Amino acid sequence: MREFFFRIKSLCAGYEGKAVVRDVELGIGRGEILSLIGPNGAGKSTVLRSIAGQLKVMGGAVYLDGESVLEMKRQQRARRMSVMFTKGPGTEMMTCRDVVAMGRYPYTGRFGVLSSGDERVVDEVMELVHVEELGGTDFNRVSDGQRQRVLLARALCQEPEIVILDEPVTFLDVRYKLEFLSVLQEMRRRKGLTVIMSLHELELARRVSDKILCLKGEYGGRFGTPEKIFVPGAMEELFEISQGSFDERGGGVELKRPQGQADLFVIAGGGTGREVFHRLQREGRPFATGIIYDNDLDWPAARALACEAVTAGAFEPVDPGVVCRAKELMDRCGRAVCSRKAIGSLDLANRELLEYAKGTGMLVGMEGCGSVWTG
Repeated sequence: MREFFFRIKSLCAGYEGKAVVRDVELGIGRGEILSLIGPNGAGKSTVLRSIAGQLKVMGGAVYLDGESVLEMKRQQRARRMSVMFTKGPGTEMMTCRDVVAMGRYPYTGRFGVLSSGDERVVDEVMELVHVEELGGTDFNRVSDGQRQRVLLARALCQEPEIVILDEPVTFLDVRYKLEFLSVLQEMRRRKGLTVIMSLHELELARRVSDKILCLKGEYGGRFGTPEKIFVPGAMEELFEISQGSFDERGGGVELKRPQGQADLFVIAGGGTGREVFHRLQREGRPFATGIIYDNDLDWPAARALACEAVTAGAFEPVDPGVVCRAKELMDRCGRAVCSRKAIGSLDLANRELLEYAKGTGMLVGMEGCGSVWTG
């Protein structure tokens, strides 16, 4: 049991006697970040509330450093584990410092009077989370990003070994999402804090997490490192994506590819084609593209949006047959555009393709194109 700092074994949880999740299994080390991902209603909040003791489990066990969390007394659990859920505490007429100080209540006794030591902890945590300048500000008058950091400081004031967070960045803009997750990483490195949270932002989950648990339906899904979880097709299966695609390698989301026969060939590469591909998708115009190398920034969008994409392996001479296939596809389309301002001297295949488009009169310009490119 002690090979993991935190472990869930055969957890079954739900509401009113009906299981939402069954047989959830995972184990993480001290100081790791675990993210729960999955569609709405998959059981992410149910698992978190069960761990936190807010929901009585229907079966299974939860262990913290070898001790059963489910058998801990409330105060013992509060000193080892803190919780930050979407609905915050009642904060009428409270300053941000007052809210943070609430995290010391497991240590203050019945009357909630802070000692000098408690006050010192409040000061230290507010500085660590970068909210010390908000101390005297009314909590209900701060921004969403500031609010989340204050609530995190409150959770950390308990001096927990684990902090549990339910969708902590869902309603934050990009700046505050990154700031909040950066603070969690800093706490993990400086304090050895273990973090368990649910996230909707798949790319952020992939970047910030040491381990990921996928939840879908009644039975728990896959668990492992981001490298093992974010494999081709996994997110499309987890979220049952049918209108579009998700690229696990780059983290990008693409809308549904245009349907029909392609009448435009895009000579792309070097990341220059993505804007063209997206514009054509918005217009609902089917297109083909090539020659795209499999390490190119254009490759994920080309794979997702083009009716057909001619590809080649990176750092290898392009087979003449691949060039011929691209020319044949261009012939079928009847017109071509080039998204690249220049093609390097080593990319002989795309140079040949561009010369072919010029020589056959199929190359058209992209300037002043209106809703579609015209030539």
